[in-house]
Amino acid sequence: MAVIVPHAAHWGSFDAVVEQGRLVGVRPFARDPNPGRLIEAVPDAVHAPSRIDHPHVRAGWLRGERRGAERGDRDFVPVSWDQAIRLAAEESARLRAEHGHTAIFGGSYGWSSAGRFHHAKSQLQRFLGLGGGYTTQVTNYSYGAGMTLMPHILGTNDVIQGPVTSWPSIEKHTRLMLCLGGLPLKNALITAGGAGAHEYLPWLRRVAAAGVRFVNISPFRGDAPDFLNAEWVPIRPNTDTALLLGMMQALVAEGLEDRGFLATHCTGWEKLRPYILGESDGTPKTPEWAAAITDIPAAKIRALAWEAARLPTMLTATWSIQRAEYGEQPWWALVALAATLGGIGKPGQGVAFGYGSMNGMGTPRRGLPSVSLPATRNPAGLAIPVARVTELLERPGEVLQYNGRDIVLPDTRLIWWAGGNPFHHHQDLNRLLRAWNRAETIIVQEPWWTAAARHADIVLPATTTLERNDIASSSADRFLRAMHQAIPPQGQARNDHDMLADMAEHLGFRDRFTEQRDEGAWLHHLYERWRQACGRMGFEAPDFDRFWAEGHVEVPPPEEDFVLFADFAADPAENPLNTSSGRVELFSETIAGFGYAEIGGHPRWQEPKEYLGAPLAARFPLHLLSCQPATRLHGQLDSGRVAAESKIQGREPLLMHPGDAAARGLAEGDIVRVFNDRGACLAGLRVSDGLRRGVVAMATGAWWDPAREEGSLDVHGNPNVLTQDVGTSRLGQGSAAQSCLVEVARFEGPPPPVRVHAAPRRLEVAS
Repeated sequence: MAVIVPHAAHWGSFDAVVEQGRLVGVRPFARDPNPGRLIEAVPDAVHAPSRIDHPHVRAGWLRGERRGAERGDRDFVPVSWDQAIRLAAEESARLRAEHGHTAIFGGSYGWSSAGRFHHAKSQLQRFLGLGGGYTTQVTNYSYGAGMTLMPHILGTNDVIQGPVTSWPSIEKHTRLMLCLGGLPLKNALITAGGAGAHEYLPWLRRVAAAGVRFVNISPFRGDAPDFLNAEWVPIRPNTDTALLLGMMQALVAEGLEDRGFLATHCTGWEKLRPYILGESDGTPKTPEWAAAITDIPAAKIRALAWEAARLPTMLTATWSIQRAEYGEQPWWALVALAATLGGIGKPGQGVAFGYGSMNGMGTPRRGLPSVSLPATRNPAGLAIPVARVTELLERPGEVLQYNGRDIVLPDTRLIWWAGGNPFHHHQDLNRLLRAWNRAETIIVQEPWWTAAARHADIVLPATTTLERNDIASSSADRFLRAMHQAIPPQGQARNDHDMLADMAEHLGFRDRFTEQRDEGAWLHHLYERWRQACGRMGFEAPDFDRFWAEGHVEVPPPEEDFVLFADFAADPAENPLNTSSGRVELFSETIAGFGYAEIGGHPRWQEPKEYLGAPLAARFPLHLLSCQPATRLHGQLDSGRVAAESKIQGREPLLMHPGDAAARGLAEGDIVRVFNDRGACLAGLRVSDGLRRGVVAMATGAWWDPAREEGSLDVHGNPNVLTQDVGTSRLGQGSAAQSCLVEVARFEGPPPPVRVHAAPRRLEVAS
């Protein structure tokens, strides 16, 4: 007889169906208006052949092969939990004593679990902090450059993370929505912390039905769903800043700028305006100038600018736009255009980022907190920008400049990772691996044999969310969801909290780590903290026992529409922004004072090194865009049925214009080699006229599967063997993955097998 229990994941809430201790199916949460297919892959992942069944240690590490050792699919030795705990605890203690606390890199960037207690990164960093400290990371891969920039120019990251101007306000007041990067539906499958209600698609349909005109400014027509009837403006990738400057020039030339708003709500217009008009550098940023860079006709640039001045307009850009060389510039320029139009803080107008980047952006919500594990102080006090992992490992003792600070990079001896896979998120994976191997010891807590686990020394099998109890919570979603344990731990998997508690006992601080609470006590404690916080903010949540029995709490939406920066727009003196000037900073004295030649004090056009207008395009004439997948969350669920259905002969699809395919003698379904000087990967070709010429697109998340006999070739289709590992600038130091040139050719001969979803070879006896 089947047992049904409530559960949740970043890709949606669901009921787990269990028979005889095995997860056999899932059912969408009954209150979800638009559940996605990703939940169908959950049973495949939980019972995948790639599950780690025992603790393992790399045989070479046991023999003393440490710093500089070659890692990856090497022989692993199964060991007992007692031995694994002892080895990990003693090694961390030794390296702390010999090299200091900052020699431990507790990265663990990743989405791991929607559950807030068993969130692997939070558990690990709590353990490392109580143990004396560690080197950690700040910002993120999604919008790291933007989240460093926005506090300087708008005083907040709400404009990226939310709450942003709500869909009801857009429905009622907006008549034109200009969307850099479009409004893709696939990203709306995901909510960090769990989605009880996927409301992006229903709201988008309502806004379209209200008569809003959409313009999709993107190399890919599919970045706007068909029902929007959006005008497609196929821009050359990485040239959005030039487009926005050209639009501003068109406004100023006709006297259409909002001079009152610029005078009362902004600072720096007197420095940005001469640049736009060419008075400061001799180059007017006219639509004709922008057309030569963007491949968008000057008449279209001028028409868009004038239409935006005539109609109530909302400006938005996806998070991906700033993941490029000088990625801060297009977002800064979009804010400047919104200021020039005078719409910031008006209903249905202004600017916001991420409407098409994650579910929950723009959805009406109350400003309540999410359930969270209390943060633990990091006594070491050292952090690097998240996308600069390779520099950390390559350059001990050198200085990394970031956001006006000089960071002296430590000598990393121990990498400890939980709940994430750097060989998914990071760029130039071949370079990362060389740097990764510099560490003496690598410890990975992971349910599956991901690339991170395969390139580790001590591998600790962690439970999946279905094998433990937890609470899913997101400030971007109106449902709090109980996550009941559905099945027993598979193999010898253990909860991250439990294995770390045993290590803390070995090191003498178990009681401080656990606070003498087990899983159930922690869940009661965290829920009660959340319930009390909600009560102080006017929402009375039920007690824990009722929540746990019913499986969810629903938070009612607010009665009023939300407009970002409304108070500031109404009275900038009484409600200043949290910037140096209290105003929108079109010129930032702070940023200019950092002295970074590549960023400057106001938004400006800077030619990327890798885009279709660069000299390198003569050798690599295709611009690769690596997008978020529709068939998994980053690399999660890659072994599941939904991702498998989308692949071509087991390889990740590469999207290409039919003209570009014909020029290379390629056809739909071919296995192709995608390559540049950094590496190569295989892909299955998919042809579409919805992509502009000269651009190819490939989703991230196919597990990295390097064929050693083929050198740097990844046989599965991970585009991050191709993307460049450079910072957006010294200001943001974000990922620049979207600035990437490649070439494509047919792969001759039978392609190597994909082996990454099976467990690596192991030795039964240590040598």
